[in-house]
Amino acid sequence: MSNSELKQRLHDDMTAALKARDEIRKSTLRMALTAVTKAEVAGKEARELTDAEVLDVLTSEAKKRRESVVAYREAGRAELADKEQAEADVLAEYLPEQLSADEIAALVTETIAATGAAELGPRGIGKVMGALQPKVKGKADGGAVSAEVKRQLSA
Repeated sequence: MSNSELKQRLHDDMTAALKARDEIRKSTLRMALTAVTKAEVAGKEARELTDAEVLDVLTSEAKKRRESVVAYREAGRAELADKEQAEADVLAEYLPEQLSADEIAALVTETIAATGAAELGPRGIGKVMGALQPKVKGKADGGAVSAEVKRQLSA
């Protein structure tokens, strides 16, 4: 039996979307499951992913969608941007609640204080990001966190 409840949930939800003729949901979940399968066969030998590993795959897929939305909007391709946004919204349902900008800022401030990186200025970014990573993994975009760390250490 699969050791990932999340993968099973994706599969069950895809089947439900198929029956409901929900095209965007069906195609998004099918694509997510394909990405999970690719990850399972990527190493030396095929294996089942854990829930945490499936979550990493989904986080990565959602990030690709968010980046595509920005690229399509900048290129004036609204319908493609809308499709990518719809896919990102479906994937978001399977991800942990995302931290707000205020929550990220508070975590960064707290971590800078805890690591004593304030006196290092911008050279302390690596130290702070290392300490922050486990706290924000899957809950915030790394780019947003990194930008906030740089902003606070440069202040």
